[in-house]
Amino acid sequence: MTPRPRRPRAPKPDPAVAVLLDLLEEAYTRKSWHGPNLRGALRGVTAALAAFRPAPRRYNIRELAVHAAYWKYVVRRTLTGEKRGRFALPGSNWFPRPGPADEAGWRTDLRLLDDEHARLRAAVAKLNERDLMRKPRGRRETAAHFVRGAAAHDLYHAGQIQLLKRLGRS
Repeated sequence: MTPRPRRPRAPKPDPAVAVLLDLLEEAYTRKSWHGPNLRGALRGVTAALAAFRPAPRRYNIRELAVHAAYWKYVVRRTLTGEKRGRFALPGSNWFPRPGPADEAGWRTDLRLLDDEHARLRAAVAKLNERDLMRKPRGRRETAAHFVRGAAAHDLYHAGQIQLLKRLGRS
C-alpha cells in the first residue's frame, strides 16, 4: 500500500500578521467575548428586515452590509497598492439598495460582503511584519492601522445592525 502524499502546510504568518488576522476574524465571523460580530449580527436577517428604514434618509441593514463590503475593498486596495478599480457596484461608500425587499438581492449583497472579507483576509495573510509598519502610498497611517480599522469598522456596524434589528422587529 502506497502512503498518501502529504499536503504541504500553508506557511504560518508572522506573529504580528497572525494577530491582525485573528482580529479581523473576531470582528467578522469568529465568536468573540463582546457579543455579535458583523456576520453574527446579520445572521437570520430577512430581506424585509434588512430593508427596514428607521426614518427617512437613514441607512438600513442592507445598506450597512454593502457599505462594510465596500470598505473591505478599499482597505484591501490600499494594502496591495492596487489602482482604484471597480467595486462590484457603481458608486462609493454608500449604496442605496433597490426596493422592495427581495431575498435573492439580499443574499447577493451578503455574498458580496463575504467575498470582500475573504479577499481582504487573503491580502493581509500575504503581509509580513515589515509590511505592516509601512505606510501605503499617499497615506499617513501604517498598513497595520488600516487592518485594525477594518476590524473596528465591522464591529461598529455590527452594533448598529443589532439596534436596527430590534427597532425593525418592534
